[in-house]
Amino acid sequence: MKSGEESIDLSGEELIESRDVRDAQPAASSAAAASGPSEVNSRLFASPQAEAIKNEICAVGRKLWLRQFVDGNGGNISYRIGPNQVLCTPTLVSKYDMTPEDIGMTDLEGAQIAGSRPRTSELLLHLEIYKAVPEAKAVVHCHPPHATAYAITGRVPPNLVLPEFEVFVGKVAISPYETPGTKAFAETVLPYVKHHNTVLLSNHGVVCWADSVTHAEWCAEVLDSYCWTLMLARQMGAPISYISEEQGSDLLAIKKKLGLPDVRFEASSVKAGQSSPPEAPRSIAVAPAPCDSPAGSGSILSSGDLEALVKSVTAAVLKAMGR
Repeated sequence: MKSGEESIDLSGEELIESRDVRDAQPAASSAAAASGPSEVNSRLFASPQAEAIKNEICAVGRKLWLRQFVDGNGGNISYRIGPNQVLCTPTLVSKYDMTPEDIGMTDLEGAQIAGSRPRTSELLLHLEIYKAVPEAKAVVHCHPPHATAYAITGRVPPNLVLPEFEVFVGKVAISPYETPGTKAFAETVLPYVKHHNTVLLSNHGVVCWADSVTHAEWCAEVLDSYCWTLMLARQMGAPISYISEEQGSDLLAIKKKLGLPDVRFEASSVKAGQSSPPEAPRSIAVAPAPCDSPAGSGSILSSGDLEALVKSVTAAVLKAMGR
């Protein structure tokens, strides 16, 4: 099986790594003792480990474009390759057309230290996540349409519907809107990223972090497919069935064993961490829990607003499919 295409055993027995070359930090640290910062950065940027990750970033960029998770030059990808070194995508380049030569390297403050193309303008978002979550090795920001539909309505998908979503993503937070590329925008995710590997960005898109670029992209795929499935189910007119709280606890145990984050680990039970209020069991778009939303979030969508949302997203999907 090719690298980046491995699966994670849902039984929780084994988490298969997508690459063996993720941890270049020790090499960077030892080299720093014998060389100056500039030479260390140059050597690291040209190392086999860096070249492998650059190729992985490009492969993931093409996946994002092919899935229509990005358009134009949208979206950005990064990987923390050293203690103070981050590989990242350039600005103003389509993720489909990107090549390893386009990838640059910055420090944790955003200063570019290698690469010929200017870094992405939204890198500060990635850097805030790396500083706040030491286990984060890769960050992917994109605009998947079904998930972004939730982001522009201030709502999150309910939990306890599909087991894969519960294990790999789980509770989704939503951050407040700020102008993309600014420090204020980057800091909007700080209240959430320690307990959420996937965050909706209000009126913008999503950001995901993981132990590899490939796994971070998986989070975006799982979220968008889940949102799309909920929208399709809603059109059937039948109530959505939910996984029981007891069964949900079993899934959380698997997730904890895999070392994946979830805010519900801090809750007294799955029910306490559930985002779906009991008075709206059939809703596919629910108000975030207070700890997972920006101040001022409202209540559940009205039935009219919900129908309009579903119809508009469905029309856009059918148009994209040429129907």
